[in-house]
Amino acid sequence: MTDLATLELDLINAIGAATTVAEVEAVRVAALGKTGAISGLLKGMGAMSPEERREQGPVINGLRDRVTGAIAARKAELEAAELDARLAAEHVDLTLPARPRRKGGVHPTMQVMDEMIAVFAGMGFAVAEGPDIEDDFHNFTALNFPPKHPAREMHDTFFLQPDPETGERKVLRTHTSPVQVRTMMSQQPPIRIIAPGRTFRKDSDATHTPMFHQIEGLVIGKDIHMGHLKTTLKEFVARFFELDDVDARFRPHHFPFTEPSAEMDIRCDRPKPENGGKLVLNQGDDWLEILGCGMVHPNVLRSCGIDPDQWQGFAFGMGVDRLAMLKYGVADLRPMFEADVRWLAHYGFSAFAAPNPASGLS
Repeated sequence: MTDLATLELDLINAIGAATTVAEVEAVRVAALGKTGAISGLLKGMGAMSPEERREQGPVINGLRDRVTGAIAARKAELEAAELDARLAAEHVDLTLPARPRRKGGVHPTMQVMDEMIAVFAGMGFAVAEGPDIEDDFHNFTALNFPPKHPAREMHDTFFLQPDPETGERKVLRTHTSPVQVRTMMSQQPPIRIIAPGRTFRKDSDATHTPMFHQIEGLVIGKDIHMGHLKTTLKEFVARFFELDDVDARFRPHHFPFTEPSAEMDIRCDRPKPENGGKLVLNQGDDWLEILGCGMVHPNVLRSCGIDPDQWQGFAFGMGVDRLAMLKYGVADLRPMFEADVRWLAHYGFSAFAAPNPASGLS
């Protein structure tokens, strides 16, 4: 019979000498594994006589229990020491304040819309709103669109299902001009309004999306002329881009609802490596179209119940999202509508920094 006292002493000493959990596990395998010393003693009990088994059984089982307890204690001690070492090495000062995390931000489109409204409000314009779903009269007919105009076709406009009773097909408004029509039909001149809001067209690329935002403006009064229009728009662009003045030109164009019509261009140096990839205004040899405008067509005034012989006016319209791209360096329009919080964290604005002409817009 193996000297149990000597075996126990050797195992206890080996357990105490172990400096890692892996070394304790090696002692456990040597003692209690399938071929371990104590396991061999337990297997040998089958060959003992009943008397020997009664005598040696408690002794061997006691040895197994004491060795198992010593292994468990040493393992727990070493694991605690390892944990203490890790905690000391990976120390985190919990008294430090947490890194600030912004809860949200204002989308660039909404920021720029607020900036534009602030500028026009300072010029005496009121804000008018209207429905996103319009009928043919307010979206097309009252605005002097001819019956076969491409904008009335399915490939340009989102049409709703026909009304089961009247057969009329309403549309998602293609511009905020219907707000101008509703304003002229509901109040008497003089009128000075802007109409911000969502608009919808079948268009999608890097600078166009099926849903986008516009601000249109309307001024109706007596003796209104193109000089008023040009001065208003040049003043707006200068204030919006926070410039002292703006070098602009007005090119003849065609819109059904204005006559004469024009597109406004501003002088610029387009983004290139030499200027840091930024759009630079008032210098360079390039021109950038930013909006459409013109004198309100007499037919539009008549459709709204206003006598064009007594009242004249001008109107203009521009894309809010596109101006946001130009002012804040957004290269692609499509991510603006993808609800990516990482994009918003990069381009978004603080909700506490509302634009106003006194403290600055951007």
